[in-house]
Amino acid sequence: MAGPLAGVRVVELLGIGPGPFGGMMLADMGADVVTVGRNTPGIFGAADTSKPATNPMERSKRSVVLDFKNADDLATLKTMVANTDVVIDPFRPGVCERLGIGPAELCALNPRLIFARMTGWGQIGPWALRAGHDINYIALSGALHSFGFEGQPPTFPINVLGDFAGGGQLLAMGVCAALVERATSGLGQVIDVAMVDGASQLLGPFFAPYALGTYGDRGTNMLDGGAHFYNVYETLDGRYLSVGGLEPQFYAELMQGLGIDPPMPQWDQSQWPSLKVEVAKIVASKTRYEWCEIFANSDACVAPVLAPAEVAADPHNADRQMIATVNGVPQPQPAPRFSRTPTTAGVPEHRGATAAADVLSDWAKSD
Repeated sequence: MAGPLAGVRVVELLGIGPGPFGGMMLADMGADVVTVGRNTPGIFGAADTSKPATNPMERSKRSVVLDFKNADDLATLKTMVANTDVVIDPFRPGVCERLGIGPAELCALNPRLIFARMTGWGQIGPWALRAGHDINYIALSGALHSFGFEGQPPTFPINVLGDFAGGGQLLAMGVCAALVERATSGLGQVIDVAMVDGASQLLGPFFAPYALGTYGDRGTNMLDGGAHFYNVYETLDGRYLSVGGLEPQFYAELMQGLGIDPPMPQWDQSQWPSLKVEVAKIVASKTRYEWCEIFANSDACVAPVLAPAEVAADPHNADRQMIATVNGVPQPQPAPRFSRTPTTAGVPEHRGATAAADVLSDWAKSD
């Protein structure tokens, strides 16, 4: 494997959502990630092993079937852990302890082990043992309150904010930080990764404005749909255009491109609602393509709102080769990009496609 994490070994206990996403990021960076667990259908159903695997969160990984309640399989898992660098625990607090594979047991086998615990609520607190999903974690974090339109209930995004940004990405960053520290101390540690923490951290820059009273109600502020110059508008063909002309020089180009002369007042917040209506009428008079032509090579901060199926063909994205097709399915290439240790999207593997003995043999050869 290429990538800056080449040589790092990861045992990812089988889960769904943020754990596999964090493991995918580590695998993208070159770590040898092995998913371990029972070969049971997940939330999206059983994989069709007669066809190539397509789940992006399984790319660049190997997958081993072990039953943690079986004594022989448990012994195999502990042998793997003794030879690995990282364990990803995707379960609620206490589950690994009940199975005999908690951090106390496994770190005793391998003092250099980094034990990364991925949960929604964290390892401590009154909510720690409760069930939950992305929408609940971002609700308690304060983030969900900020999404939506003026006078309307909060509008929840798809589960990228809690599960993937506040969860999986935070897990990958925490593992990388622990690996750096271990290079000095020689010791592993336990990482408590909570999606409620991660989502709250992402909201961090807005806590102070809220507390100081300088941030208004949902949907009335500069960056949340309140302003006419930072918004999304429907075009003549039923598509959408994103507009972000914040700075005065960019706002001037936006007004010029929209054909508004003299320019609308930018910072009179009392006029924003009516100005949004006027801009919406203007944008609705042309197709998305026509607006893209008008704003081509402009600093007006205007871009088309692309559907996922359109992303790969966009000239900028195509030039960067941002989307790869793996086993017939499009998926984003790993990010960020490295100059000396390049990365690329690997091939997904069906659950249980590798024998544990083969993994241990490979690791023995590379020791």
